[in-house]
Amino acid sequence: MGILQKKLWRLGLVVLAVWLFFFLALDSMVNDSPTMDEQNHLARGAAFVKTGDPRLSLEHPPLVNSLSGLPLLLLPDLHFPFDHPSWTEQQPPDVYWYVFADQFLWQANQDVSRMIFLGRLPIVFLTLGLALVGFHFAREFWGRPSAYLAFVLLLFEPNILANGRLVTTDLGGTLFITLALLLMWRLWAAPGWAWRRWLAAGAGLGLAFGSKLSMLTFVPILAVMAVLPLFNAETQRRGGGVHRLVQLGGAGLVSVLVVWAIFGFEWGMFRFPSETFAFLNRFSGPMPTFWAGIDQIVNVSRGGRMAFLLGESSDQGFLLFFPVAFLVKTPLVLLVGLLGVVWLGWQRSSARPKLLFLFIPVVSYFAVSVISDINIGYRHLLPILPLVIVGVSGLPTVFDRSSVANRWRGGDAGHSTAVALILALGILLPTLWLHPHYLSFFNLAAGGPSNGASILADSSNDWGQDLLRLQKWMAENGEETIKLGWFGTADPAYYGINFEPLPGFPRADFLALWTNPPFNPENPEPGLYAISASSLWESHWEAKHVYAWFREHEPTDRIGYSIYIYDLR
Repeated sequence: MGILQKKLWRLGLVVLAVWLFFFLALDSMVNDSPTMDEQNHLARGAAFVKTGDPRLSLEHPPLVNSLSGLPLLLLPDLHFPFDHPSWTEQQPPDVYWYVFADQFLWQANQDVSRMIFLGRLPIVFLTLGLALVGFHFAREFWGRPSAYLAFVLLLFEPNILANGRLVTTDLGGTLFITLALLLMWRLWAAPGWAWRRWLAAGAGLGLAFGSKLSMLTFVPILAVMAVLPLFNAETQRRGGGVHRLVQLGGAGLVSVLVVWAIFGFEWGMFRFPSETFAFLNRFSGPMPTFWAGIDQIVNVSRGGRMAFLLGESSDQGFLLFFPVAFLVKTPLVLLVGLLGVVWLGWQRSSARPKLLFLFIPVVSYFAVSVISDINIGYRHLLPILPLVIVGVSGLPTVFDRSSVANRWRGGDAGHSTAVALILALGILLPTLWLHPHYLSFFNLAAGGPSNGASILADSSNDWGQDLLRLQKWMAENGEETIKLGWFGTADPAYYGINFEPLPGFPRADFLALWTNPPFNPENPEPGLYAISASSLWESHWEAKHVYAWFREHEPTDRIGYSIYIYDLR
């Protein structure tokens, strides 16, 4: 096959992959009801682009939220509850954005489906951008064939696809920190100061920090990487680690300016929530919301949140939460590929610096996640997934040049193509089979998505995505009313669902019923019950006795993988 034919063949595959990605993303997202956090992100993004005021962006910088909120301004009848106390008074301080979001989505406006669709659409394009960044990352590390493989893996990896259609900051933060790491590699690998690369690296870091505050975790990780001998001999002779640390510090200064621009060059009174920094609140300065957000995140991290793992709940988290989550929700082909590329790649001296550059951040960020008390979802591991994929995309290359390949039928280069095909199909086939239920992905070793509810809850499995499918199921089965144990912020009444509330979370009419459930927990009364998976496993409560009877019985039907139907009539 000639060079031109190869280029045309690869271009055709890319076009086909992009079209398939858009079909899977759009077809699944239009049938997903608003998930737990989406209304908060959408409201703060729309409010920021409307007013330029980042008051709702305390824990989440406005970059990605603004991209989601911007298309909403195209709606001619969009209304903002700017006269509501949640905007004017910002009280109480820990929940005012939740109240504002609920007012914005479910009270002030009447076209939630269109608002959510418009807000999700920019995230879909950011997911495509992540695949492009992964393409360039893999091409720089392993060559063009691996770049195409990385592009495909990033488009169709089910966890990326699940979060790559939702109005949150998870995918945006993942995209921009991956871009920043690529730009830092290019900066550190270049001779001299490389001013343009330095500015680009600073801008990349600024975009990451302006997307999600947890991306600041990579600052000390990059500082450690700067002093390691991962680069060529010329850069080592020019000062090595000290030179790279200075470059990182300079890029950090640029990133601060970028973040300030993202906050609309906000200037005002500081409003640190903790007593430690409260003495600064009598002063004014740049982007006070950003600094207050860092303080707030630190305070929240110390306090912990209720986490669910393997049938148990704890407000102090679980040391094994993220190791288990990574093992059960990462596709098996990536887990095996990760082991393979480390084993084979480490045998090649030229590959070791690249593997270290990719996997030191992976291991470090993973370790920080493990010791954190905030264990609420696999999505918090999302920033390391593109680095894993870029590393695994090099497996065909390192395999082709390994002693294993040389011993196997003379090292036929066709075997590297077979490795690439296995990796691609190992991602694509489970994704196609699971469509459109990507949030509920669990690998086969964990028992698949049907077994996921007993392992992880919340955004790892049930985030309130199947309410529209419940509405459709009731219509198709002629059911006029249902007993609903709902887990989600979406309003079932908005979709015309006639229901009797059961214990659920976090809407008030469901939350208030945990202490006095409207059925006998030991012997439920006859009726048609629909119970969200997170409610069924009582994921937000250490004592688990309300739905114990239902957990011991097989459901009559299932809506997606997140709502269980029990027909006791």
